[in-house]
Amino acid sequence: MSKVISAELTSQIGAQPRGKMIAYWTVTSLLAASVMLSGIGQLMQFGGNLELVAKLGYPSYVLTILGIWKVLGAIALVVPGFPRLKEWVHAGIFFLMTGAAISHMFASDYGDYGFAIILPLFYSALNIVSWTLRPASCKL
Repeated sequence: MSKVISAELTSQIGAQPRGKMIAYWTVTSLLAASVMLSGIGQLMQFGGNLELVAKLGYPSYVLTILGIWKVLGAIALVVPGFPRLKEWVHAGIFFLMTGAAISHMFASDYGDYGFAIILPLFYSALNIVSWTLRPASCKL
């Protein structure tokens, strides 16, 4: 009898509600896609990235460095396993996006309707939501 109860409790503890899992993968996929697309855009220097980096006062090779790390981070977010790597990716995205917002503020470059600051902060919030919704198998 006790084996049945302990197995039942173990399965209840290990199971994650389906809605939470769907929310996690939706948010994580959206985050990974946005980070991947911005990384590819930076690597290929699309969409005025070169002018933007120059306006902020950074050298142009920063685009290559950020682009490579963004693409690798987006891949790491969707690959199963590697919980410590995912922790580092979430931390990196948070610091990257808050740093972008601060860089735009210091350069007085707010963009149209403040999107140069709002968008990176939105990605930071999306990152935090993805991190908090992660399944038990991705926690350290």
